[in-house]
Amino acid sequence: MTEQTAHAAAGERLLVPDAKAFREMPDEYQELVIHQLRAHTEGELTGADDYIQIFYPMAPTAFERKVCCERAAEEMDHYIRGKAVLDEIGVDTAYMLQQHLDQREFYRTEGVRRIENWLGRGMFSFIGEAAVLAQIHEMSKSSYKPLADMCTSVIIDEHNHVAQGYRIVWEYCQTEEGLKDAQAMLEKAWPITLDLFGSSESKRSPLYVKWGLRQYTNEEARQRFIAQITPRVEVLGLKVPAAEANRKFL
Repeated sequence: MTEQTAHAAAGERLLVPDAKAFREMPDEYQELVIHQLRAHTEGELTGADDYIQIFYPMAPTAFERKVCCERAAEEMDHYIRGKAVLDEIGVDTAYMLQQHLDQREFYRTEGVRRIENWLGRGMFSFIGEAAVLAQIHEMSKSSYKPLADMCTSVIIDEHNHVAQGYRIVWEYCQTEEGLKDAQAMLEKAWPITLDLFGSSESKRSPLYVKWGLRQYTNEEARQRFIAQITPRVEVLGLKVPAAEANRKFL
């Protein structure tokens, strides 16, 4: 039993301060951290691709195109930060840069790839990136300190991403026709967003909670997100769809 696991067994909060202590942790802990960080790091890289390949060409003004470039740069910075944490524990992610989107293991962003207009882009950032942000907030309290520390600047950036999406959707909701279009877009985006939290029956989910790598199971995190985002959606005049409607999995 390591010093860290001994403290945890005594009821104290588990804290793994660095890569050296990480290597002394049980295999289960190491595998969970690596899986979580690889998924996050790949997702950030894919996010950069999405902003440049999908959102930039459909941006209606020079200002919005500039913002897309800024968001892409931030997503790439998040990838670099995640890569650095993984490098410290001997996990290389440089290969991800050479992969086509279809080759990536964790985030293929099928929902993003189906976005066809600027309203869809706004809705994705408003609720989709808000769901991702909720998960990063959990990571910021991780028992693995390098991972938690990495999240500080990422959270600041992601709040800006969500705010831009909210602004875009708000602008559409100022007219009767735009409000109707926004409601239709929400109906499409809502189930995809809720699925981002993963399956309620995931066997890995409670293990993350057990080791202090997350605070909530997939379903708990999903329900917390619904409670948090619903007032922001409703203030726009939109109606939140049923949580079970059109879901890929529950």
